Amino acid sequence: MGMDLLIVDDNASLRCVLRAQLEKLGHSVREAGNGAEALTLLSREPADAVISDLKMPEMDGMELLRCVQKTYPGLLFIMISAHGTIQDAVDAMKNGAADYITKPFEADEVVRILEKTESVLDAQDEPRLIEAPGGRPMVGQSRLMEELRAIIERVGPSDATVLIQGESGTGKELVARAIHARSNRSARPFVAVNCAALAEGVLESELFGHEKGAFTGASAVRAGRFELADKGTLFLDEIGEISPGVQVKLLRVLQERVFERVGGVREIRADFRLIAATNRDLQAEVKQGRFREDLFYRLNIIPLLLPPLRERREDIPALLNFFIESVCARTRSAVRGITVAAMERLLRYNWPGNIRELENFVERALVLARGEEIDVADLPPHLTDAPLPPSAGSGSGLKSSLRETRTDIEKGYIIAALKEENSNRTNAAKRLGISRKSLQLKIKEYGLENL
Repeated sequence: MGMDLLIVDDNASLRCVLRAQLEKLGHSVREAGNGAEALTLLSREPADAVISDLKMPEMDGMELLRCVQKTYPGLLFIMISAHGTIQDAVDAMKNGAADYITKPFEADEVVRILEKTESVLDAQDEPRLIEAPGGRPMVGQSRLMEELRAIIERVGPSDATVLIQGESGTGKELVARAIHARSNRSARPFVAVNCAALAEGVLESELFGHEKGAFTGASAVRAGRFELADKGTLFLDEIGEISPGVQVKLLRVLQERVFERVGGVREIRADFRLIAATNRDLQAEVKQGRFREDLFYRLNIIPLLLPPLRERREDIPALLNFFIESVCARTRSAVRGITVAAMERLLRYNWPGNIRELENFVERALVLARGEEIDVADLPPHLTDAPLPPSAGSGSGLKSSLRETRTDIEKGYIIAALKEENSNRTNAAKRLGISRKSLQLKIKEYGLENL
């Protein structure tokens, strides 16, 4: 399928010939006479790839390559030169060029380069995952997920305290593990504590540890989670549930990084990074007097708000496929996918339990599914009872209505993605979580070529 290409060369005749060749292959082509002009064009409308001469006035190809790599990371760059040397090729590839060819070149060589380049584009278009040791990938290509990934990449290497807020089931621990995996502490322990699952006395012992004889049943010295997380990361999940007494002690640890075990008097120092998570609005809790304001500000150094699944519905298909593959690999289920009609139900549902609810749905559906695809009949009542779009009746009328609903949903997502990405098809495909080739086919199918 065609790509959006930018040819940069001070030779107008060569640009004209090359443009004609590329447009015959179905590509959309723009031209620039030098590097500075190329950057101006890219600022107005991004491209899938740049094909640039090496030697040009004002700004040569190597300088343009460096600017493109800095401003448009991931944009594919092909260097062309009539005076190429091995060192030029090495320098171009070292600076991020996808390939390097010398003039004069045959049309077949251009085709070969572009086919290889397009295969790279299509590989980049597949949904990206963030792997966290001990966890699972973060799946999704929505704008909200892309923003979250970018924040994780920036936050990870620091030692700053992070407060993750979001509804239950949005993947707060998964994000915490991803942050730890990108930190300088990744080789050290990731220690997780669910504060809501433990009573106050038990939680205090879990966090701080206890000395032998500190209370009934304390038959030996026990290290707490602060000690176990030394040089690593401590993740306190549902921190909004801790009692006022534990809040005071936690505040001191965050301020001084020292504490005593329960029943002990010796100060223990621990070097850990803290990541906390909650499904509560801690600012509201502070106003209600249920959470200490000074502790809140200690925790809220870098706030992260995880979006609920209903705000990123475009990620549901990718998540669903991921869970189906994961569960099938574990259970050897014969189910391999989901019907269009069933998918439409899932896209309309609000998922109050978020990703956790979706995963539980897949577990149930794979057990109850009657065929190789999850169908409407395999869905639980709260999904099958959702209102259907108006139809003329059952049978073929219902199928037609479902097809129309799917078309409307899909077409709407594509139009929105193209508008948000200023008609750049590569970025729109990434936003939609599909390959660029798939998007090109859909654009043609729905008559959206002029968007």
